[in-house]
Amino acid sequence: MTNIYSHKEGGYITGAMVVSIIFGLLALVFGSVMIWALVNYNDQKNNVEQKIENAQKAAIIKQKAIDLKDFEEKEKDPLSEFVGPVDLGRVNFKYPKTWSVYVASDGIKSGGYQAYLHPGGVPPTATGSNKFALQVSIVSQAYDQVLQQYSGQVKQGALRSSAITANGFNAQRFDGKISKDVDGSVVVFKIRDKTLILKTDSTAFVPDFDDKIIKTINFDL
Repeated sequence: MTNIYSHKEGGYITGAMVVSIIFGLLALVFGSVMIWALVNYNDQKNNVEQKIENAQKAAIIKQKAIDLKDFEEKEKDPLSEFVGPVDLGRVNFKYPKTWSVYVASDGIKSGGYQAYLHPGGVPPTATGSNKFALQVSIVSQAYDQVLQQYSGQVKQGALRSSAITANGFNAQRFDGKISKDVDGSVVVFKIRDKTLILKTDSTAFVPDFDDKIIKTINFDL
C-alpha cells in the first residue's frame, strides 16, 4: 500500500528577523524624535534670537530718548530772566533759555498784563486752542475773586487746591483739570491791589514750572 504524505510548509520568523524588526522600529522612532527635537530647537533658537533682537532695539530707542532728554535739559541752561512792568510789581523769575516770550498785553491799556512763554516759538494766542508752557497774567481782580473762579472745579474734584509758599511769597495752587482740554497747574499770588496768575497748560511742563519758575518767583509788594 502506498502511503501518501501531505506536507504543508508554514512560515516562521527567526530570532534575527525579530531583532531586525525591533531595531528598525527603534530607528524609526529615534529618527522621528530627533527630527522633532531639531525642529523644536530651531524654533526656540529663532524665538530667542528674535527676543534678543527686540530687546536690543528697545534698549537703543530708550537710550536715545534718555540722551535727547539730557540734551534738552542741558540746553535750558543758563536760565533767562523774565521781568514784568515796574508799575505792576516788577514780577520776575527764571525760565529756560530755550523758551520764547510773547507779551500779548503790556498792561498799559485796560485788560491787564498777559504774556506767554513756550519752547522754541510761542504758538498763536488768538485761537484759544493752543496750549502754552507758561501764561503770566496780572489782573485787576481781587485775589479772593480770582480764587473763587476755581472753587467749582475744586468741589467737583477736578482740581486739587493747596496753600503754598514760593520763594517767601504766599500763594494758592491748583493742580488738575483746569478746563475741559487742559490738565496743568495754576499758582495765584496777591500783588498789592492786583492778582498774579501763573499757569502751565500741560503736566509735561510742570517740572520746569515748579523747579525753575515758581522757585525763583519774585515781585515788589
